[in-house]
Amino acid sequence: MSFFFLALGTVSGAWAARIPAVKSDLGLSNGQLAYGLFALTTGLIVGMRFAGRLTDRFGSARVITPAAVVTALAVIPPGYAPTLPLLIAALFLYGVVNASLDVSMNAHGVEVERACGRPLMSGFHGMYSVGGLLGAGVGGLFAWLGAGAGPTLATTGVTLALASLLAGRHLLPPSPPAAPSQDQAAAGTRRTGWIVLIGVVAFAGLVGEGAAVDWTAVYLFEDLHSSQGVAALGFAAFSTAMTIGRLAGDRLALRFGPVPLVRVSGLLAAAGLGTALLVGQVPVAVAGFTLFGLGLATIVPQVFSAAGNHDPQRAGASIAQVATIGYAGLVAGPALIGGAAEIVGLPVALGIPVLLAVFMSASAGALRPPR
Repeated sequence: MSFFFLALGTVSGAWAARIPAVKSDLGLSNGQLAYGLFALTTGLIVGMRFAGRLTDRFGSARVITPAAVVTALAVIPPGYAPTLPLLIAALFLYGVVNASLDVSMNAHGVEVERACGRPLMSGFHGMYSVGGLLGAGVGGLFAWLGAGAGPTLATTGVTLALASLLAGRHLLPPSPPAAPSQDQAAAGTRRTGWIVLIGVVAFAGLVGEGAAVDWTAVYLFEDLHSSQGVAALGFAAFSTAMTIGRLAGDRLALRFGPVPLVRVSGLLAAAGLGTALLVGQVPVAVAGFTLFGLGLATIVPQVFSAAGNHDPQRAGASIAQVATIGYAGLVAGPALIGGAAEIVGLPVALGIPVLLAVFMSASAGALRPPR
């Protein structure tokens, strides 16, 4: 199961590493590139609308392997797109199939958790983070060798597609779908409100992740006047802490439970980023970003686990709805903070993720497992 999280992370990391090459090959401006990236996001949102129903109807075990193969192969066309319109179309398609893998592998991860009788989701998401670092490393290596974006993505995609066919043999056997009962239908309104709440928790966590990706280095370089190397170290510290925190998160969830874990994690994230902003010294800021990463690391995996376990017969739909709300934070968060920074300055604007971390801590009770 861990392989599919690793594979999606690797594909995403390889694509992200070769975005500059695609931009250069097509001679795109920043605005034109933004159209392509927006198409990818749109594809993700559209794909989420169908991925949950597909997963619940056929079972995650039947969806995950073909979704992984198609996703691995769908990352190749953007590397060879000769024009901006074709790049937009290729990225939209990649976003749609990416969503199908994202939802089905998280739904199957919940099934594996139930079969094993212990938390595993945080470790799965940790493997996604490891895959992102691996994909970025592969992209950097191909760039150093002078290879274009197309060969990079083709090598990565074909390799992962073949490996996915082998890994699919080790999934849990598919379970037959169950027809919804009248009691389930009557509880639909309550369930929808709960899904929205934990989706907002995921949104808050992913706003923090997006803010760290886009603004950590900028804050260190422009506001604290560090060197560019030290500025890059701040984001590296955040990313490393996120990976370590996710790999350790299952043990913490097993020992303390998801509610105390998310409550403390939110406070840790708020304290880390808040200290980095209030003290305003480079070493303290790097340490603060590290704590911010550790705090955020386990929150989104616990939200996904709660969504899938709340109603096992509708795990796919629940995860898709939560992911749709949550991933909006990953897209809108950096822009929100950038807009606020124009008005009040970046240090004050970065207080938004601090407040959202406090909100996540206060909302942790919503993740309490159903009896």
